[in-house]
Amino acid sequence: MRGRSPRNGRDIGPDVVRNWRPHSFPPGLWALPFLGNIFTEVDFKAIEKLADIYGNVFSVRLGRNKTVFVSGYKMVKEAIVTQADNFVDRPDNAMADRVYSGDSGGLFMSNGETWKRQRRFALSTLRSFGLGKSTMEQSICEEIRHLQEEIEKEKGEPFNPASLFNNAVSNIICQLVMGRRFDYCDHNFQSMLTYLCEILRLQGSVWGLLYDSFPRVMKHLPGSHNKIFSHYDSLLDFMNKEVESHKKDLDHSDPGDYIDAFIIEMEKHNESDLGFTEANLALCSLDLFLAGSETTSTTLLWALVYLMKYPDIQDKVQVEIDGVIGRSRQPSMADRPNLPYTEAVLHEIQRMGNIVPLNGARMATKHTTLGGYLIPKGTTVMPSLTSVLFDKTEWETPHTFNPGHFLGAEGKFVRREAFLPFSAGTSHLFQYKAYVNVSTFVYPFMLNLQGNECVPGKAWQRWSCSCFWLVYYRSSLSLFLME
Repeated sequence: MRGRSPRNGRDIGPDVVRNWRPHSFPPGLWALPFLGNIFTEVDFKAIEKLADIYGNVFSVRLGRNKTVFVSGYKMVKEAIVTQADNFVDRPDNAMADRVYSGDSGGLFMSNGETWKRQRRFALSTLRSFGLGKSTMEQSICEEIRHLQEEIEKEKGEPFNPASLFNNAVSNIICQLVMGRRFDYCDHNFQSMLTYLCEILRLQGSVWGLLYDSFPRVMKHLPGSHNKIFSHYDSLLDFMNKEVESHKKDLDHSDPGDYIDAFIIEMEKHNESDLGFTEANLALCSLDLFLAGSETTSTTLLWALVYLMKYPDIQDKVQVEIDGVIGRSRQPSMADRPNLPYTEAVLHEIQRMGNIVPLNGARMATKHTTLGGYLIPKGTTVMPSLTSVLFDKTEWETPHTFNPGHFLGAEGKFVRREAFLPFSAGTSHLFQYKAYVNVSTFVYPFMLNLQGNECVPGKAWQRWSCSCFWLVYYRSSLSLFLME
């Protein structure tokens, strides 16, 4: 027994030293050695309760790593806007380290100059291929027609629209990234969407948390966490085949999509460390899908939920669209200034929907101060966007669905600084995307609720396009393409 004590002491000692909390460090829960607060559920409701106890800047140990949570509009703005340069890097993540490697950090996990360069390239490239322009409206209109055809096949019966929305949204991303769309019944397309959804689900499960906390142990154990990496391998294989196909048909004078443009740019950076490699191209393309498809389709589902729950608000949106657009054409970007109530409803859907509860994890690039506390270099910082969207000091009725939050005295649309459904930064491009989607989906479909399922009403043809336009143009890709 005596022979084991020193070794145990050596094991526990470094953990205690590593996670010793200086007097000026944000307060937080007492943590177990090695395990930290792994048995404490840390969701947006728990974060709200912890903020009430410890204040808007507090710490939690997830496994062996300390994480500082930031809550409330003023403090979150301080972290991701005012001191953005101090928290620009991404922290180490065991799961991501296994997927992303070397200079292949994709768009999610790259840091410093590589992240800035890749973000700028993605944004400028997607813009050049129509993102935020009238040409993109044409692509969306085409996809909406395919979506309507699928909805019409339901013949007015209850159905689950989740998969249809995901198909449509993902196809628009496909047109930007790969220059083509897929049939909804395409096996490879459906497999890709299934893998993406499964990855997101597993990353947020207890299996994902266990792997991030104890990667050296978990990588040798059976469990659902292994599906994350097998699915990623399948997705990368799918994307690499697309890259090879693009390389064969590439016209340097006329690139047709993001992959074409990346290959051309890659040839200019043979010995560069800015991430222009073939391996990183596949990861960046997948990141675009992860950022653009899930947030948009989820927003669309929340739009249906709230429009069905509040038929009086649905009626007001319909009246406004009828008065401005009529029934002979689809909405366009030019109609947006004349639809203030529709715009307000969309923003309130995204505020209440709370689609991205936590901003992407950041890491302190140097010793800095936040809320009067010392944040040492290398500390992970996690801003709570939920706390911003429901901040009692910023919203008149934070827990009530109220489009009036975004309307002025004369009924005109009013922007709110505390509206941060995805992050903070240059979101005007994505506000454009959202507007076109929802206003078009609301246009041909009238919605009602039967039991727990979505049921098309008599005016079903008049509702579906507007909602799709508006939501897609508000949410897609915004999570990581923002400043």
